This record gives sequence, structure tokens and C-alpha cells, in this order.
Amino acid sequence: MQEIRETSRRATPFPKPQSVAFDGSSLWIGSVATSKIYRLNPDTLTVGFETAAPGKPWGMAAMNGELRVICGETEEDNRFVRRFVPGSGFTRSGDFQCPDDTGSQLSFDGSRLYVSQWYKKRLLAVDDKGNVQDTIEIPHGVCGQTFANGAFYVLTTDDEAAGDYWITRVQRNGSYKVEDIAHVSFPARALAYDGKHFWTNHREADQIVSFELP
Repeated sequence: MQEIRETSRRATPFPKPQSVAFDGSSLWIGSVATSKIYRLNPDTLTVGFETAAPGKPWGMAAMNGELRVICGETEEDNRFVRRFVPGSGFTRSGDFQCPDDTGSQLSFDGSRLYVSQWYKKRLLAVDDKGNVQDTIEIPHGVCGQTFANGAFYVLTTDDEAAGDYWITRVQRNGSYKVEDIAHVSFPARALAYDGKHFWTNHREADQIVSFELP
């Protein structure tokens, strides 16, 4: 299996980048060290805005001009999906607890939000109250996801500490076709797509990476 083709690898201006989303012009990255989300210029990585999140921002997706952020909150790391409105901030309207109180990443397919459950190896389509509408089984643990060009692209691994990482594509045509299509050579976290490149984080190296598929 071929490797992804990295197009850039740069240091983030804050430690432990974890979640990533692209809103059409800006990158949004959440740090689990600072518990903040940041809006970055993708060309320069200059921070244009930052704000505290309600908890550790584990996952993030752009959705209809807003953001949805999975936050780990309380000492028990309870997982909630929080709504962020640019210009207004985080609001309790539209928030819900993740199904089974677990969730690591988010994506939006244009009509529905998807919460990933890393260790249960699945994506869950949810409504605006967090009720599960559909389930997509994934053959590996899920540590990133995005929707692009009519398919889900999922960052996956079987061993987060020492194992291989892959890009797994999920195509819908009546049923779901799931296949590993590229190898990732580092322990990546989160996934976003800007229309040309994919973006992910090398969290432990404090780096953000853009890449193309082979």
C-alpha cells in the first residue's frame, strides 16, 4: 500500500494540536494542551482568533457556517458535542451528549453530522439531539474523519501507540464499501479536506500536516 504524499509539515503555534476542520477559507485546530480552538490562515498558520473551549477539543467539524466540537469535560472526561458560532462563541443551544458518552471525531456530509467511536470502530449519524440515525462499521479504530467528494475518508489504526495508520475510504452506493487506500507513517490525529489537500495533526510532534492521496 502506498504512502500519503505530504505537501507540507509545519509547527503549530501552540502545543498538542488534536482536532482540525476547514470552513471554506480557514483552518480551525483544537489543542488538548490549552483546551482552546484556533482559527488559522492555512498558508501561513497565523492565528487570527482563539477562544477557550468548554473542555478538551477532541474532534471538530465545520457545519453550515458553524463548528461542532467534541469536548471532553469533567474529571471523568464526559464527551459532549458543543456548538460554536463564529462571532458569538460557544452556545448551549444545539449541544448534546455523545451517544454512549463516547466520541472522538466529527464529520458533516452536507446533511448529517457523524460522531466516531474510536474503540467501537464505527461512525454514527446523529440528529441535532444526538439520536443515532445510522451506523457505519469500520474495520479499525477511528482517530479522524472527514467527508469529501461523496465519500468518507477515515483515519484509522489498530494500535494507537505502535501500530500502522491508514486512510480508509467509505463509499455509499446502496450499501457501504469500506477499503484501506493509503498508509500513514506517523500517529496522526483528526482529518479535514480543503477541496485540494487533506489536513491532519502529528500531535506529539506539535505539527500540522497537509497531504494528497497516492
